[in-house]
Amino acid sequence: MKRWISFFIPGGILLGAALAMVGLEALRPLVLPIVRVAPPVILACAVLIGWRFNRSSLVFAALILAFADRALLVWAPGFPLENDPGMIAYHAAALLLPLNLMMLSLMQERGFFTSRGAARMALIAVQPLAVVIFARTDPQALLRWLSYPVLPVTMPERILIHQPALLAFCLALLVVGVGFVRHQGAKESGFFWALAALLAALAAGFPAPDRVFLFSAAGLILLVSIIEASHAMAFKDELTGLPARRALKEDLLKLGNRYTLAMVDIDHFKRFNDRHGHDVGDQVLRMVAAKLSGVSGGGRAFRYGGEEFTVIFPGKYADQAQIHLEELRREVESSRFVIRSRKRPRRKPKCVKTGGRPGQAVSITVSIGMASRNEKHTKPQSVLKAADKALYRAKKQGRNRLCA
Repeated sequence: MKRWISFFIPGGILLGAALAMVGLEALRPLVLPIVRVAPPVILACAVLIGWRFNRSSLVFAALILAFADRALLVWAPGFPLENDPGMIAYHAAALLLPLNLMMLSLMQERGFFTSRGAARMALIAVQPLAVVIFARTDPQALLRWLSYPVLPVTMPERILIHQPALLAFCLALLVVGVGFVRHQGAKESGFFWALAALLAALAAGFPAPDRVFLFSAAGLILLVSIIEASHAMAFKDELTGLPARRALKEDLLKLGNRYTLAMVDIDHFKRFNDRHGHDVGDQVLRMVAAKLSGVSGGGRAFRYGGEEFTVIFPGKYADQAQIHLEELRREVESSRFVIRSRKRPRRKPKCVKTGGRPGQAVSITVSIGMASRNEKHTKPQSVLKAADKALYRAKKQGRNRLCA
């Protein structure tokens, strides 16, 4: 549920607000003043933030949107599109925009002043040049290609883009949507809603001010999504998906006068890591993190570092949190971890082989130390140290147990 909420926030909300402003008469007077300042401001912010945080996809996407927006204002300022240059500019932009944004959403960040960055810039720059060359050579042939009926269906009159462009948008939305399901990232969410804003702007045939407004909304969505992605890199552990230590420090400052903290450590992890390799060790960390993320009782799990994790129980005494921590410990113990071969297939086989080699199922256990705020430990850091001492006692007493 939380994943789907993050999908709609903030991109879906920003797009909904933008559509409301161009669709509701009461809000339309606000569109024109925003249009006068928004495009250059959003472009400048995108370039500066993208360069500062090494987010080349944001800079390239912002440049593409800005160029397409200005080109449409020059050659296709309004409807109906009465001449060949206007129709070519409009339908070429409708076809190339989704394909380019889809490409950028799939590419890894490779910088600007690198060979790959230069290659991407060249690929983006050559597209309008190719359109201009073909338009001057044989504009009617180019228009036939842009309006080619790929499917044997009649397009509704209210949709002003042709089938190739509409299919390009559908493909881009599908690819970016699948990317979000796989990675649950702010970048994929931002590109999805930016594509939706562009589709609305071009398919519905809005007048020039409204179209510029929706293009600006697309740029703003991308800008916010990249800021969110950069924030996630700092506050979220990439390997396990849990909030990282920096997020823990901030949450500790927000606790009230009643809370319980727990330190969780994977038993014999170093020995396991040395024996089976770091790749298998990473799989163990992800498995334990998945169990921790589902801890009951309102607990919030964080990766503290290495094989150690921290769980916060706001508003709970030790005896209240102990029930949920003990349940967590038993759940990890009962989960059988299968050591799979380095040459394992992409999908887990239905039948698991047994034996003392890859394919062996092993038991993973955790030790837990727990402490609550009291008269002796009044500060979160003091409580955390007490929980760490309790964890040390749990390991000394034989591991796979909870000490308070």
